[in-house]
Amino acid sequence: MFAKINSSYLYGISGVGVEVECDVSSYGLPSFSIVGLGDSAIKESKDRVKSALKNLDYNYFTHPVTINLAPADMKKDGSHFDLPIAISILKAVGIIENNTDDCLIIGELSLDGKLRSVSGVLSMVEYATSCNIKRIILPEGNMQEASLIPEAEVYGFNELSDVIGFFRGDIKKEPYINNEESSELSNVFYDADFKDVRGQFQARRAAEISASGMHNFIMIGSPGSGKTMIARRMPSILPPMTLQESLESTKIHSVAGLIKDSGSLIKKRPFISPHHTSSNIAIIGGGSKASPGNVSLASGGILFLDEMLEFSRSVLEVLRQPMEDRFVTIARAGRTVTYPAKFMLIGAMNPCPCGYLGDNRKQCTCTQNMIERYRAKLSGPMLDRIDLISRVEAVEYKDLMDIKEGEASDIIRQRVMQAHEIQAHRFKNENILYNSEMNESMVRKYCLLDDDAQKTMEIVMNKYNISARSYSKILKTSRTIADMALSNNITKSHILEAFQMKLPDSAI
Repeated sequence: MFAKINSSYLYGISGVGVEVECDVSSYGLPSFSIVGLGDSAIKESKDRVKSALKNLDYNYFTHPVTINLAPADMKKDGSHFDLPIAISILKAVGIIENNTDDCLIIGELSLDGKLRSVSGVLSMVEYATSCNIKRIILPEGNMQEASLIPEAEVYGFNELSDVIGFFRGDIKKEPYINNEESSELSNVFYDADFKDVRGQFQARRAAEISASGMHNFIMIGSPGSGKTMIARRMPSILPPMTLQESLESTKIHSVAGLIKDSGSLIKKRPFISPHHTSSNIAIIGGGSKASPGNVSLASGGILFLDEMLEFSRSVLEVLRQPMEDRFVTIARAGRTVTYPAKFMLIGAMNPCPCGYLGDNRKQCTCTQNMIERYRAKLSGPMLDRIDLISRVEAVEYKDLMDIKEGEASDIIRQRVMQAHEIQAHRFKNENILYNSEMNESMVRKYCLLDDDAQKTMEIVMNKYNISARSYSKILKTSRTIADMALSNNITKSHILEAFQMKLPDSAI
C-alpha cells in the first residue's frame, strides 16, 4: 500500500518541494523508518506521529512502515513534516481515500494529536502556489501568515482528527480569508518622533539625506550627545514599506521563527540593534541550520550599531561584503544558502575610548596611542563603504532649554517620500529602488556633472586622494541631495555638501 503527499522545506528563504512517500507493507516484522536525509527533528517525527495516531485509535504499526522524503539527495530539517507523514500513512492504509494531489500539508504534531505552529510557512506557501498547488493544510496558528499569499486556499486546524475528518468529507470547512489589507502598510505609527531632537541641525540634515537615498550613516559624538536618540527616530522618517519589501521581510522573519504565532505582515521597517558582544554568526547568520542573522533580519530597514567601535573588528569586517552586495551567502556542511541583506547601516561611536575628545564640557583623558588603537577597529575599506559621517555635538543645558521643539517626523517624511518617488521613477527599469543601490554603470548614467561640478570633483579627488569607491559614494550622495532639491542636475553645491558629509579618512 503506497501513498504520496505534497509538502515543502526551506532553502534559505525559498520553499522547495518535497514528496512525502509512504509504503505500508503487508509482510514483515513491525518497523517504522524515515529515509531521505532528514535531521534529528525529522527522525524524532516517528515517535510523535506514532503516538498521535495511536491516541486516535489508528494503530497500523504492526506492519513495516517506510517513509521517504523525496528528493532524497537534499538534506531536510524541521518538525513540519509530522502532519504530512501522518496523513500519508492514513492514506496508504485506506482511511483517507479522497484526492490530496492539490494540497500542500505542513504542521507539527503533539503526542495527543494537536497541531503546533511551525516556522517558514510563508515561503512554503509561496512555492506551492507557484506550482499550482492551491489548497494549504496547516495548523490554525499559521493560517494568517499563509493567507498573505492571495492565491492560496488556506485551511487551518487544531487537531489531527479534524484534518482526517476534512479529508474524509465528515467536516466541511471554508478557506480562511485574511482581512488584512496591504493598504494598511501606509498606516504605520511610531512612538519616537524627530520633534524630540532639539538642535543638532547638522546631524538632522545628514539623517534626512541618509533616509532619502537609503545611505549608510555614522554619527560621532561624546556620550549623551543624542546619537542613539537620532538613530532610533530614523524609521519614523522612512517611507512605508512597499508590498514587495514587506513580504520579503516577513519571509525572513518567518524563516527565523519570529512570527509563527502572530502571522501578520511586517509593516514597520525593521530596526535591528544588536549588542556589541554579538558574534559573527549572530550578525551574519549561520549555525547548524544556516539561520538568517541580523543583517538579513534588518533587510528593508535599519541595522543600528550603537557603540560601533566596541564591536570586535572581525564583526565589523564581515559586514563589508553584505554592505556591498546587499545579500549574504552562508556555507555550512551540506548546505549553502543566500539571504537578502538590503539594510541601511547606521552607526554611533565615540571619538575616543573615554568619549570626550573635542567636548567642551569635559576634558579627554586618552593618549594619542589609545585614540589611534581605538579608531583602528574601523578599517579603511569599511569606512569606504560609509556614505555619510556626521559630528554630533553635545547641546549645552541652557541651549537645551531655549531651543524650540524640532521639526516633526511627519514633515520630514513627506520630503523623504518625494525623493523616493523621484528615484522610483528613475529606476523603474533598473530593478533597484534607491540611489545607494546604483552600480557603476548606473552611476555613470544618472550622476552626470556639469562643468563646474566636474572641476570641483577633480579638485576634491586630487587634494584628499579619495578612493574610487569613495568617489562613487560621493556621487550617489550628490544625486540624492539633488533629488531632495528637485534638481535634475548635480551642481557644485551638491558635490560640496556630499563631500563634507563623507569626509576623508583622516577626519575620523
